[in-house]
Amino acid sequence: MTGLTSEFPLTLGTAGHIDHGKTALIAALTGHDTDRLPQERARGISIELGYAPLTLPSGRRLSVVDVPGHERFVRTMVAGATGIDLFLMVIAADDGVMPQTREHAAVLRGLDVRRGVVAISKADLLDPAAAAGEAQELFEGIEVVPVCAPRGEGLDELRGALDRVAAALPGRAASDGEARLHVDRVFSIRGAGTVVTGTLWSGAIGRGDTLVVLPQGRRTRVRGVEVHDAAVERASAGQRVALNLVGLGVDQLRRGDVVAAPAADLRPSYVLDVALELPDALRPRHGDRVQVHHGTRETPARVAELGGRFWQLRLEQPLVAAGGDRLVVRRIAPPDTLGGGIVLDPLARKHGPGRDTLARLERLSRGEPEPPPPVAPAAVESPPVSPPPLSPAALELEAELLAAGLAPPLDSELPADALAELRAAGRAIRVGRTLHYHRDALALAERQVTAIGQRHGSVTIAQLRDELGTSRKFAQALLEHFDAVKITRRVGDAHVLRS
Repeated sequence: MTGLTSEFPLTLGTAGHIDHGKTALIAALTGHDTDRLPQERARGISIELGYAPLTLPSGRRLSVVDVPGHERFVRTMVAGATGIDLFLMVIAADDGVMPQTREHAAVLRGLDVRRGVVAISKADLLDPAAAAGEAQELFEGIEVVPVCAPRGEGLDELRGALDRVAAALPGRAASDGEARLHVDRVFSIRGAGTVVTGTLWSGAIGRGDTLVVLPQGRRTRVRGVEVHDAAVERASAGQRVALNLVGLGVDQLRRGDVVAAPAADLRPSYVLDVALELPDALRPRHGDRVQVHHGTRETPARVAELGGRFWQLRLEQPLVAAGGDRLVVRRIAPPDTLGGGIVLDPLARKHGPGRDTLARLERLSRGEPEPPPPVAPAAVESPPVSPPPLSPAALELEAELLAAGLAPPLDSELPADALAELRAAGRAIRVGRTLHYHRDALALAERQVTAIGQRHGSVTIAQLRDELGTSRKFAQALLEHFDAVKITRRVGDAHVLRS
């Protein structure tokens, strides 16, 4: 095995329409059935992400993520595809290119996963030439290999094609970066405790490392690390990794969380400045509501046009992103993939278009650093005293409120001292008698109320409930709060914006 093999691991993701034989092909290539759920085996379709190791002729070992092909599970497919380095698109000879073939291809383009191989499955049923021609139109210049998984035909040729593509990819471990893993599974093992799995996007994680779980902000320590069920001292970026974490229960983690080194300095955000690649026919309008997929997390958002390919995404739930990350944008109804793009500013403030804004985003898109802010002249007066730092309990509560977004827990469920500390710092705001919202979540709700009021002339509880995707209880509390702070006033059953 070469040094390159062990130094630069890669993750391969499947793609393709339902019933085109992705899982059967992976089983034939690896000897692993990635359909682990009883309902998957009973129904004969993949529902969740599946995983397996694949050894190539060169000795290089790929981590495989097998995704479902049904249109109902595109969201799961996107979560699996966000961490891959190359793809294996499977197209059945008797069907050719189908709707989910095209949508999965659009997801891959949105994530900038350009390298891979097309396998024409079921080549024993029909001449694969027609399907191969369609594949070449969809993926120009890509290698196409006919296969028949049950007979084992074409498997060696397919392994060789994947080996050639993998050899041309640098791998994530070749680049610098702190450890970051997007969680796609959380479970408990008797005698070991809580385990999370995911693709390691950057850096390395080893036994004994201290990590932070975001957006909650909880600290944890790594008790053990596994790569494809084998214990290792340290895992590198590009590998499928399982982490046994100390001090956290399974109810404190979920798919979509990010496990990272504290030095990564990642923070949850409700506003992203991005550059999107969108076909003109699918381009949303300013203010449209879309679904944003990043890592293994997704959230609805409003899009704000900034000019050309630059947009601002105003999120309803926080994402934990870094500059340069890829994301996918999908239409909510009817569901469809609009395109994808790159995060330019992961901690943006709400703003509109402008010449300075476009110039700044263009610089960021070229990878140029932000210019340092101008140095203010020395003041004669003494500098203001910085507020005291928040306690660990307050920081944990702030992360909980950020994660809760527009549906926070009742005050009775929150630690009183930490809540008082957040209120004093201006980071938690009382809404009604029993609720506190994080100030960022409340600002998002205010923007939504303003947008609805401008469109319809007034805002009702039902409108706000549907717009925010929350319950009537929260919508009513928010509107009563906005009445109290003079943003709206009640007129009958509706609320109108104050001038």
